[in-house]
Amino acid sequence: MSLLQQLGRRKSIEQVQAEIGSAGFRRVLGPVQLVFLGVGCIIGAGIFVMTGSAAANYAGPAVMLSFVIAGLACAFAGLCYAELASALPVSGSAYTYAYTALGEGAAWFTGWLLLLEYGICAATVAVGFSGYLVNLLGDFGVLVPAAWATPTLSAEAVDGGGYVLRLGGGFNVIAAIAMVVATAILVRGIALTAAINTAMVVLKVGVLLAFVFIGMGWIDLANWTPFVPPSEGGFSYGPAGVLRAASIIFFAYIGFETVSTAAAEARNPQRDMPIGLIGAMVVCTLIYIAVAAVMTGVVPYRMLDVPDPIAVAVDAMGLPWFALFVKAAAVVGLGSVLIGTIYGQTRIFYSMSRDGLVPPVFSNLHPRLRTPWLGTLGLGLGLALVAALLPIDVLGDLVTLGTALAFCIVCLSVIWLRNTQPQLERPYRVPLGGLRIGGVWIGTVPVLGIVLSLGMVAPLLLDIAQKSVHGNPVPLVIIGLYFLLGVLAYAVYGRRHSRLAADATR
Repeated sequence: MSLLQQLGRRKSIEQVQAEIGSAGFRRVLGPVQLVFLGVGCIIGAGIFVMTGSAAANYAGPAVMLSFVIAGLACAFAGLCYAELASALPVSGSAYTYAYTALGEGAAWFTGWLLLLEYGICAATVAVGFSGYLVNLLGDFGVLVPAAWATPTLSAEAVDGGGYVLRLGGGFNVIAAIAMVVATAILVRGIALTAAINTAMVVLKVGVLLAFVFIGMGWIDLANWTPFVPPSEGGFSYGPAGVLRAASIIFFAYIGFETVSTAAAEARNPQRDMPIGLIGAMVVCTLIYIAVAAVMTGVVPYRMLDVPDPIAVAVDAMGLPWFALFVKAAAVVGLGSVLIGTIYGQTRIFYSMSRDGLVPPVFSNLHPRLRTPWLGTLGLGLGLALVAALLPIDVLGDLVTLGTALAFCIVCLSVIWLRNTQPQLERPYRVPLGGLRIGGVWIGTVPVLGIVLSLGMVAPLLLDIAQKSVHGNPVPLVIIGLYFLLGVLAYAVYGRRHSRLAADATR
């Protein structure tokens, strides 16, 4: 079989449906728990960590518009996820959809992107968790040595925009420990994970709503003027800055996708998956915009370029008792995101492992706990190292790229399956219908999802190109090396151990 044929081989609908009941997981999640899983993942790094950097460096108060733009792009992709999750309720999420619709090459590429998306997002959240926890401990007089909360590599601003990486003397021990604790919770089982996640979500949403209602009284309208700061060149402010900020916080919405990875553990996935996906998106978008409005209204946006911007806003209110509540909620909230993102990645690797594309250790379930415990431990420890070494500036851009490209593949999968598998039962269908061109169904929702997702990537790629031209090729080098590593991993292992390849030779 030629390489092109290998890349194009697909899993049949029958093969995927046969996996639905044979995964070995416990089906314990209902619609409410799925919504909480989504909210637990979505409300985290985007609002607690990345919003400050996006407002301070790119959009100013107009970061509120950036959330609307990013949320709209995710909404169309989310509707596509809902259709596919109801028709193919398996743990592989976008990876399995791509394998069925577009072939093994697209599936591997999607799985590799999802590692970038989920794994690096978890590392980003761990870095933010470290910043908030150190700030909270400082309020109680507990001083954490700077070297224990500083990444080994630091990002320093350079002329012309962007950053360069410098080797420092720190090692973010706090971020690494947070990753290890989240991993340990996941190993214990989905029931415990869901219970802890629900408690965390209730706490952080309650405190965020309190931040909004209390903070409204501290808003200084002068901080919103001008709403869109004048451009300072490149993507620094102006309309271009608003779009660039949208691309930065775009990854904040990936929690809804984590819901689709829980399909194998949902009680009634055909009914509950769309509820979990869409419900989480609606709730979180409203909260994001409200919190961003208060944050930029309480303090000047240029003061928010820190790992814990909400803590800065609360400190400015002069309410020490409330500051403790908000900082504690941020720590707990980021902890729930850590759990959710690592959970999603382990379930995707579980599916890839069953297909032979990654080693079997990732699909080895614990006989009593029924969790992929060895794979979870391996991923958790690896990501702990990433969180301890890399700064948040580098991690955010990588997550955005992986998220947007994975969304595009999901939208393409909806179009492909609508045309090639029209008889497939779809308990939920994307709205707005679609045109037919030459007998081919072209869906309005998936096309808009592709266009807007690419729109999120475009400012990122242009920014990376500009940085490279100005002598700062670090982001381009990191992305290039990551994709090269993915190609090598498939060539050396994936294509040789693919279960479809083994079946074809029998």
